[in-house]
Amino acid sequence: MDTLTNNIEVVKTKSSKIEEVDFDNLTFGQTFSDHMLVCDYKDGKWQAPKVVPYGPISLDPSAKIFHYGQSVFEGMKAYKDKDDNILLFRPLDNFKRLNISSKRLAIPELPEAYFMEGLKTLLKVDSAWIPKKEGSSLYIRPFVFASGEGFHASPADEYKFIISTAPSGSYFAGKIKVLIEEKYSRSADGGVGFAKAGGNYAGQFYPTQLAIDRGYQQVVWTDATTHEYIEEAGAMNVFVRINDTLLTAPVSDRILDGITRKSIIELAKSEGIPVEVRKISVTEVVEAAKNGTLKEMFGAGTAAVISPISGFGYKNEDYDIPEIEQPYADTLKKRITDIQTNKSEDPFGWRYKV
Repeated sequence: MDTLTNNIEVVKTKSSKIEEVDFDNLTFGQTFSDHMLVCDYKDGKWQAPKVVPYGPISLDPSAKIFHYGQSVFEGMKAYKDKDDNILLFRPLDNFKRLNISSKRLAIPELPEAYFMEGLKTLLKVDSAWIPKKEGSSLYIRPFVFASGEGFHASPADEYKFIISTAPSGSYFAGKIKVLIEEKYSRSADGGVGFAKAGGNYAGQFYPTQLAIDRGYQQVVWTDATTHEYIEEAGAMNVFVRINDTLLTAPVSDRILDGITRKSIIELAKSEGIPVEVRKISVTEVVEAAKNGTLKEMFGAGTAAVISPISGFGYKNEDYDIPEIEQPYADTLKKRITDIQTNKSEDPFGWRYKV
């Protein structure tokens, strides 16, 4: 762990925006708190991070982010418990994954102290922005991008690491209907699908819009080679329950190693739920829907935690997933959110007090 030799410099805003915010009616990721953490990479090393007022950043038109897409990010949340303690959920996993993504895109890796100490300083400065309403949280977006200049197709020589935060309500409301993709691919073998790279999401928008135009809310991505195996649901990992067994695809260089996904697998096992991490064929899911053994499908990710799926479309046919009593989705979501907000014991050591 690279250490910081000095406390992180804090430049506070002259005028807080917090009084303008209706914390009872927060949309996801649209309201931004007063400060952000900024850290520059230049002269071959990461410079001292500092907390500054949230605001626009200035870049040269030749900054390589605009031309070659060197950009990675993370998604996290901060919570407050009844005693106003600031809590995070598995933050070191986010830090490690940010560096895994950075390495794949030839971005210099961050020292752990810069990430963790920078994040903790920012959260303490903007503590008042962490909502306490049920279902709300302070969404945290760490990201790194190429700020170095030049049109030459090569990695940049300068980068910028920023953490900005947004008090947010729930990401999804209610169940969603999805379309199993038969043509487009989210990622390919040997590619960057396992990285949280901005371009992965840009490539999803067009096929997702096509699905929306047909009456679905999201796409379920299939493997790029045959489109025979389910991999992810929109920007989330996907789980399928057939009879009493919970299934999810193994991670690969095409599939993001989701932190919520890992947590669900461990929680399910602790609840005595049978879990199988294996390839899931579309044919298997369709047959289960037809014969009544498909009990649940849901997406899992930081923003929504768990997003239940009410039905899916495939080859111009729609399949409904009937509602059942005591679905795994409800049980697992409550277990995770209770740990996150300090309403229950944390036998896994996931909760992190700032």
